Amino acid sequence: MSELLVNPVDETPILGNIYLVGLMGAGKTSVGRYLAKHLGKTFYDCDHEIERRTGVKIPVIFEIEGEAGFRARESSVLGELTGLQNIVLATGGGAVINDANRRLLSDNGTVVYLRASPADLWQRTRNDRNRPLLQTADPLAKLEELFAARDPLYREVAAVIEDTGSQSVRSLAQRLEQRLQEHFRGC
Repeated sequence: MSELLVNPVDETPILGNIYLVGLMGAGKTSVGRYLAKHLGKTFYDCDHEIERRTGVKIPVIFEIEGEAGFRARESSVLGELTGLQNIVLATGGGAVINDANRRLLSDNGTVVYLRASPADLWQRTRNDRNRPLLQTADPLAKLEELFAARDPLYREVAAVIEDTGSQSVRSLAQRLEQRLQEHFRGC
């Protein structure tokens, strides 16, 4: 498949790898799948890749190895995935905590921050038991804490920031494609 993909309406190519960052529930996986299919790129989800390789769900890794053990696995898998070509990658929400991960992302592709408010994230994740960091008495407070800590890191690494709001996956992916074309026109 060609590295140079063009939208038939706008002739601006969207080159190379696209890396999606943002907190859990921001839409990285859903938007990433749609975007990859539409652009003719291969989609990867870092968390799903970790689960595939270990044979267990993320909460089990957290339970056995703790967050530090999980983050080490995440960095290793991220290093491999950023070496691939012509992909859309949904990173884990905490991948940006590590300086080396942020460098890997920014050096090997275009980073897109899917930004959502903690309240929106809580609405999207409140019934999901596969989010170990949200298994607390006050998940909304945890999301607010994570947002405060990570939003500056997402902003630091992102070439494009897109507020997700309450858009459908399709309209968000289409808007993101427009933003990426604007980004590449400016390069």
